[in-house]
Amino acid sequence: MTAAKRSSETSGRRGAAERDGARSRRSVARLAAIQALYQIELTGAPADAVIEEFKRHRLGRGARGPVVEGDALAPADRGLFAAIVSGVIAKADELDTRIGSVLVEGWTVTRIESILRAILRGGCYELAAQAYVPARVVVSEYVDIAHAFFAGKEAGMANGVLNRLARVLRPDEFQAGGDGPLKASGR
Repeated sequence: MTAAKRSSETSGRRGAAERDGARSRRSVARLAAIQALYQIELTGAPADAVIEEFKRHRLGRGARGPVVEGDALAPADRGLFAAIVSGVIAKADELDTRIGSVLVEGWTVTRIESILRAILRGGCYELAAQAYVPARVVVSEYVDIAHAFFAGKEAGMANGVLNRLARVLRPDEFQAGGDGPLKASGR
């Protein structure tokens, strides 16, 4: 094997690892954002104060991420974390209207358990405001978060609601060959 080919393969692996690390940091940011939104709803604390608390004490520092149930996570993407929390708080009424529009008859946003409501709001916010993130990624990430919090049917509900929202908010992503259901990762 030539030195150039070895160098190319090594940089390819390094590039994949860096992409995986960035993806991991975004996943941790989304999880932390849901926790922060839950805390804000539960305590009524100002969003700015909760964001700062999370940045100082819960998101990890440098190469060390937060520890959750004994597992060390990647450090969070602090910018994405703050954008999700701030965006959801700023647009809560609009997000709730959008979520409510795709719920089955008889369901309201206020009827949904608060952590699931935070998950749906976070996913809806990203679908509406973060167009650079593919809809399939948004749905998958938030369904994974729902699986982290719930063992029952809630993750299925999150998948269904976010799928419907994705089709309403990002119809262009489903035009050519993308007419089938979004497949979020399951457990």
